[in-house]
Amino acid sequence: MATPDNLDGIIITWGDRLFYPGNRVVKVRPSPRLSGDAARQRAAVIRQRIAATVVRRAPQVMVKVTGGGRGLRAIAAHFRYISKNGRLEIEDQRGEIMRGKDVLHDLAEEWRFSGSYIPDGAEPGHRRQAFNIMLSMPRGTDPLTVQRAAREFAQVELRDHKYIMVLHDHQANPHVHISVRAESTLGKRLNPRKSDLHRWRETFAEKLRGHGVDAEATRQATRGQHHRPDRLWRLKAREEGRLRTARSTKYREPRGHPSQAKATEAWLQLGHALAGSNESTDRELASHVFRFIGEIGARKGNEQSRVPVRRVDRQQQTSAPSLSGKAPLPLIVQPDDRAQAR
Repeated sequence: MATPDNLDGIIITWGDRLFYPGNRVVKVRPSPRLSGDAARQRAAVIRQRIAATVVRRAPQVMVKVTGGGRGLRAIAAHFRYISKNGRLEIEDQRGEIMRGKDVLHDLAEEWRFSGSYIPDGAEPGHRRQAFNIMLSMPRGTDPLTVQRAAREFAQVELRDHKYIMVLHDHQANPHVHISVRAESTLGKRLNPRKSDLHRWRETFAEKLRGHGVDAEATRQATRGQHHRPDRLWRLKAREEGRLRTARSTKYREPRGHPSQAKATEAWLQLGHALAGSNESTDRELASHVFRFIGEIGARKGNEQSRVPVRRVDRQQQTSAPSLSGKAPLPLIVQPDDRAQAR
């Protein structure tokens, strides 16, 4: 069996690859190593995240950049949308609570002159002057707790920026809309990238856990998933009862996912390391890890088995004549997200 120090080292090495993949590895000599209390604390944190993923199956937070305003008219329109034309409470970066149509106009004018001037309309080739962010949790989460966690998130991640936030608790999933001015009071621009979004999810989950809410922010590959989530317009339309057609159920054959292969390898290494521990709690956690790996494999097998069936169904639907003598109805194919992006 592995000694406690060696075990903690293995957990840190493979746990970092699973839960903190964005960390850059800088090669220096001699290589820095965690030891003693620091290593034990780090390994304990990773054990907690393993348990949250494979035992408790903690709810995943959602943080999305839903768009951004170019020109004050677009920014003011988003203010009206998230506040329901001033009927909902608006909170700014100072913690001031406000409400009403007049407030929206005053806020927009304040943003116009807080830093670089924001014209009414979008100028050709001009960058966004604001970003729209949504922080959400699954149904059943206390909306006020989501609001408190979002407030603390903004104080950390959006400090030195002007922003407003509005809680939406009238829909299935409690969520907070944040509109943030892209240029900070120090003249620096917000430019969220993929790594920033992952950090934002981590921060939001951390703030929720601080309020007693079990929340995680793991990657899809770590969870053994690779589905593409619904786009924001579809989520909003479904919540408001405006979605007329169901999403296409056609199965798309999964592509190669090197990140998933690496995640599975990391889970296997962690499972074997925990199984060799002297602690019964570690060995019990290992059994959950191996069960989780088995579920990932079963899920992939089921997905692959559906591929030929779906292909045959599609061919039959597009080529077989209708029994009624009428031409078959055309397939309704959802536009590919990447094609839209182009």
